[in-house]
Amino acid sequence: MTNPAPPEIPAAPLTVLALVEQMAARLEAAGLSFSDGFGQGTTNAFDEAAWLVLWKLGLRLDDLDSVENRPVTQEERAQAAMLLEARISTRKPAAYLTNEAWLMGVPFYVDERVIIPRSLIAELLADASIDPWLGEHTHRVLDLCTGNGSLAVLAAMTYPDVTVEAVDISLDALEVARINVDRHQLDGRITLVESDGLAACAGLYDLILCNPPYVNAASMAALPAEFRAEPAMALDGNHLGGTDGMDFIRVLFKRVASHMSENAVLVLEIGNERENFERAFPTLKPLWFETSSGADQVLLLTREQLA
Repeated sequence: MTNPAPPEIPAAPLTVLALVEQMAARLEAAGLSFSDGFGQGTTNAFDEAAWLVLWKLGLRLDDLDSVENRPVTQEERAQAAMLLEARISTRKPAAYLTNEAWLMGVPFYVDERVIIPRSLIAELLADASIDPWLGEHTHRVLDLCTGNGSLAVLAAMTYPDVTVEAVDISLDALEVARINVDRHQLDGRITLVESDGLAACAGLYDLILCNPPYVNAASMAALPAEFRAEPAMALDGNHLGGTDGMDFIRVLFKRVASHMSENAVLVLEIGNERENFERAFPTLKPLWFETSSGADQVLLLTREQLA
């Protein structure tokens, strides 16, 4: 008499966390890394996979812990897998696939008309780093090179008594910014302006935020596919024929003091271009802010320094 076969033990259901881990491994196996495009919202494969899974499953994007043990159906797994394969095959940033990016916990609409919002200036707004230079005199804020409008929105949220002008040379970008201004119900306090730099800006500003195109020519030539998916004009700082990424900033510095009130400050992001910045402007001694990416990417200059 043969012994009866042991009863089959049903496989444990796939959980959200397990699916995220599987997808992270798939991203790594596909050769994606930080240098291949992470940094447009996430900085590692696990976070990228978590973003894709949570978005596809309609779950909160900032709270994996509360749903990590939630079972995933076969249909949900298949849908997440399709999104993952699109991420790998197209090398498009995840934000373009989902039409959503978050900055300092605030959601923004994005598409290929704008770069993915990731400005470190957002950190300074959130942690009050620039507040010592502001005060009762701070009424007008300029967000120059606004892109999708995220810094303008965050500034308006942070300082409820100011008005903001969000300026960009790209009408396409301003159309995206309009979506975000309306989404956050700030159309009464944020004005969108088409302008080549400061050309169409009028009057004096008390605070100027600027995350301009600043990537040098060598870095532009070596951009991975994910960053080449973004509008080049928003990245390339060499549109006047330079190579050090400082073309926009050179023009800005010639004009900006005349648009600043007496106690105004300029907060400028230059990414990894500090060496080129200091070579281009050797007499300037800006204040450098500590950020999550180090202390050499965002600076502050007063009107007095720029005049």
